Amino acid sequence: MINRYATLLLCGLFHSAATAHAADVYKIDPVHTSIGFKIGHLGVSNIYGRFNDVFGTVTFDKEAPAKSAVEFSIPVESVDTHVEKRDQHLKSPDFFNAKQFPLMTFKSTAVKQKAADLYEITGDFTLHGVTKPITVDFKKIGEGKGMQNEFRAGGETQFTIKRSDFGMDFMPKAVSDEVTVMIAIEGIKQ
Repeated sequence: MINRYATLLLCGLFHSAATAHAADVYKIDPVHTSIGFKIGHLGVSNIYGRFNDVFGTVTFDKEAPAKSAVEFSIPVESVDTHVEKRDQHLKSPDFFNAKQFPLMTFKSTAVKQKAADLYEITGDFTLHGVTKPITVDFKKIGEGKGMQNEFRAGGETQFTIKRSDFGMDFMPKAVSDEVTVMIAIEGIKQ
């Protein structure tokens, strides 16, 4: 009789453990993550650039996407437009003011699944010392094993911000107020 109850109890515990789930935590892989931008110049062309450094985590809950979270930071010093003189000007107080505001950050406040691999992510974006809420659509691209058998997942988003909303209003006639931001994130499961 005791053995039957013990067996039933153990089966119940294993069933509970099998049905319980935990969110997956991914560390952002800076080598395979791209943070790019484009901004209009003199109303005649676009200038493209990127940030070469990023760090952060993505917590993804497949069964309960609303429990997911995204948090990352971008060192402003890593701005790269392929022109060193322009990059130094962008780091100056005229634009990013990298010494006073060394990081751009994003921290999600809500995640909502919109379709099979499409998520609406709302969060606080901080740039140039100003924090504003933004909402973006994030498309999950895929997941799978990496070269060293590590598990990876990734996706991307594109959105537009106004630099003046973040106190960056130098040269308004030469440099567009609207900036298109392109983010492709790849993370390694921890």
